[in-house]
Amino acid sequence: MTQAPEIPEATRRRHDREIVALAVPAFGALVAEPLFVMADSAIVGHLGTAQLAGLGVASALVTTAVSVFVFLAYATTAAVARRVGAGDLRAAIRQGMDGIWLALLLGTAVISVVLPLAPGIVDLFGASATAAPYATTYLRVSALGIPAMLVVLAATGVLRGLQRTRTPLFVAVGGFVANAGLNAGLVYGAALGIAGSAWGTVIAQCGMAAVYLTVVVRGARRHGASLRPDAAGIRASAQAGVPLLVRTLSLRAILMIATAVAARLGDADIAAHQILLSLWSLLSFALDAIAIAGQAIIGRYLGAGDARGAREACRRMVQWGIASGVVLGLLVVVTRPLFLPLFTSDSVVRNTALPALLLVAISQPVCGIVYVLDGVLMGAGDGPYLAGAMVVTLAVFAPAALLVPTLGGGLTALWVAMTLMMAIRMLTLWLRSRSGRWIVTGATR
Repeated sequence: MTQAPEIPEATRRRHDREIVALAVPAFGALVAEPLFVMADSAIVGHLGTAQLAGLGVASALVTTAVSVFVFLAYATTAAVARRVGAGDLRAAIRQGMDGIWLALLLGTAVISVVLPLAPGIVDLFGASATAAPYATTYLRVSALGIPAMLVVLAATGVLRGLQRTRTPLFVAVGGFVANAGLNAGLVYGAALGIAGSAWGTVIAQCGMAAVYLTVVVRGARRHGASLRPDAAGIRASAQAGVPLLVRTLSLRAILMIATAVAARLGDADIAAHQILLSLWSLLSFALDAIAIAGQAIIGRYLGAGDARGAREACRRMVQWGIASGVVLGLLVVVTRPLFLPLFTSDSVVRNTALPALLLVAISQPVCGIVYVLDGVLMGAGDGPYLAGAMVVTLAVFAPAALLVPTLGGGLTALWVAMTLMMAIRMLTLWLRSRSGRWIVTGATR
């Protein structure tokens, strides 16, 4: 970040109140999202190692199919927040509605691709002969819920941009409780196995989407915003999301490469990797709560023409990110004897996961900086830089990860490569934040 005088105490406290007011509810909502996968892992894991390995591959594929369109939330949050800062609520909500219509179109397109190609996709990512049937079943069923998942992303972006993070918290908690109950009932009570887990998640996601749509539609009517699809608005939303799509595709490629490498190391390794990835996602989403606050706060400051406020908020949020990363890392170290048995009774899987689990803990302060600066730059609408930085990160990570099966080191070596990836992201984001080039004021960038 550019050099600036120390933030006055009163200003720091004001930023802290803003960050807490937005980040705490966002934290709950974001933590609930990976808990969907963790609940699935905990329930399916006791069916057997092959089922857990199949879930590992399939859930990574579903997460990728949804997360590549995370710009529906991120770009919408930034754009709506800028309009809020400029005092134009009607235009803010109208922009959000365009994002929701785009989500429905994209979700339909994804289903049309995933359903017929599911077996080939599973094979492409190296699932073993024992795990592949379970992976295919889970992938096909859960794909039916993708349109609802994308609507949840877009509607969440609208509410975050409006500085309303409590509603997403309530919806996410309700969705998690429903998902866990449905999974347990359908997997064991109805004896549907891994298919029951997928159906439970689909039903829960559809319920969440219905609640979000009700809230956003009421807001649109209150402020006189049109609910009809607008081709120009949908096209503009898609164009604004292209840089973030490139950024997200690069990130998802990193995670899919890691999953594919782990799958080729063996069933115990991919099962352990699934457990670690679930934890890593949980920790990442927790840190991302500050980033979500950053998107909304930075967008609002820039929309209101307050460059100094945006700069000061950025500095304070980075401090929050570092402190949160240290705390989370320590929690992982302290709770590791309790964490692994929760997901598997297989001692081979537990022993494989333990060294890499310590790497996850050590890397958390770095992750805190990465997620906060990522959110700040998204809030500023600095998508093109984020896209380029992530492509560079992918170019460094891919050869390092793909060499793991050849050079040895197993799952631990793979997570060394993951830690390297986060360090590169931190460097690229820190350089951009220091330059100050992300600070562009106005209702639109």
